[in-house]
Amino acid sequence: MNPGIELVQSLYTAFAAGDVPAFLSRLDPRVVWNEAESFPYSDHNPYVGPDAITSGVFQRILTDFEGFQVVVDELVGGPEVVTMLGRYRGKSRRTGRELDVQCAHTWWIRAGRIVRFQQMVDTARVARTLA
Repeated sequence: MNPGIELVQSLYTAFAAGDVPAFLSRLDPRVVWNEAESFPYSDHNPYVGPDAITSGVFQRILTDFEGFQVVVDELVGGPEVVTMLGRYRGKSRRTGRELDVQCAHTWWIRAGRIVRFQQMVDTARVARTLA
């Protein structure tokens, strides 16, 4: 396996285990993180640095969803750019509606750390789940 895919796989493994320190340790201190336009957490794009991502994205996910998961179906790419194709699953804490939506993430890598992230997702479906 190439080192880019190994690094990105380790991010999803840490996220699934709830190991936020391990996840954040793989990010460059100046990582630039963009949620998809019109996604509920895109209001502060771009998030720069792990602290901004933790408070602006991860804490909000925990507030809004019960049992949130990123299900990885496929990782493709090379040592510098990797894309994940998968799904988000969870349950809205506000509405009780289930979320099961296709998503894709692209990760840019430099010197063994994540320097940029871009999310793609069906934002209308997410909004319907939360509304």
